[in-house]
Amino acid sequence: MMQSLKYWLAEHPSIVNFRWSHTQSFGSTWSFLFAAIAVYIVAVITLHSFLSLILSKSRRIPLGPIPAIHSLCVSLISAVIFVGILYSAAAEIRDTRWFWRRTKTISTPFQWFLCFPLGTRPSGRVFFWSYVFYLSRFLHLFRTFFTILRHRKLTFFHLFNQSILLWMSFLWLEFSQSFQVLAILLATLLYSVVYGYRFWTAIGLPSACFPFVVNCQVVLLACNLISHFGVIFLHFLKGGCNGMGAWGFNSVLNGVILILFLNFYVKMHLRKKNVEDIDGNSNSSSSSSSSSSSAHGCSRSDIKFE
Repeated sequence: MMQSLKYWLAEHPSIVNFRWSHTQSFGSTWSFLFAAIAVYIVAVITLHSFLSLILSKSRRIPLGPIPAIHSLCVSLISAVIFVGILYSAAAEIRDTRWFWRRTKTISTPFQWFLCFPLGTRPSGRVFFWSYVFYLSRFLHLFRTFFTILRHRKLTFFHLFNQSILLWMSFLWLEFSQSFQVLAILLATLLYSVVYGYRFWTAIGLPSACFPFVVNCQVVLLACNLISHFGVIFLHFLKGGCNGMGAWGFNSVLNGVILILFLNFYVKMHLRKKNVEDIDGNSNSSSSSSSSSSSAHGCSRSDIKFE
């Protein structure tokens, strides 16, 4: 069973012989990337503006099981990518150790996760799964439309975050950027858990008694921030890492995302504190409010991060 799984996820000829090519790989050109992001932004803004004109803000459009199915699909696909790139990374480390001694840039598998040797080409197992991850980012874009249809809500952070993550996953492949294997492992692990949780709550099962999705996002951002310091250390002290120009550009974008997220996180906690203060100051219905809060505390504190 395990050998069969390793073959289909890491040793299949289509995976081993993969090569990122502008002529052979779907969605691999700059024109496609710019057009896709432009169409996404225009479609989202148009839909939000149109619904704001014809419907009241409180009215929601029922979507049935579609969001739940979408969450389940993203969770399963992310889990497959996580296992696939984990097996593929182990195989690549096994097959390329001899090359490490020649480059003198890296000497351990952990360093390879952070820093590709100079001259690395976007081909082989890990870049196949990086390509699958890039394509899966398009599936994530549908959640924006679900949010608009159900909640009539569109934030600059959500629009910027989705567009930039699509852009960054393209740059990983285009420039064979260092750190992408570890970044994909962290992201797909998070997505499999978060979207599994969203599927869990979408089918009516109880939610967590804390902002689960937001806390997972905090963990991911913290891990990425720590890893970036490791990349800088290896680049300057070990002779250079591949794709550092793209890494620097992505680091700036990640910094913007971090600032926007921290702004959201602070506002979320201030809003939660204001709600608690209002509940604490209510006198006439203190007993009923207390019982209601204890009965519905999980749903109240689980502020959604779209």
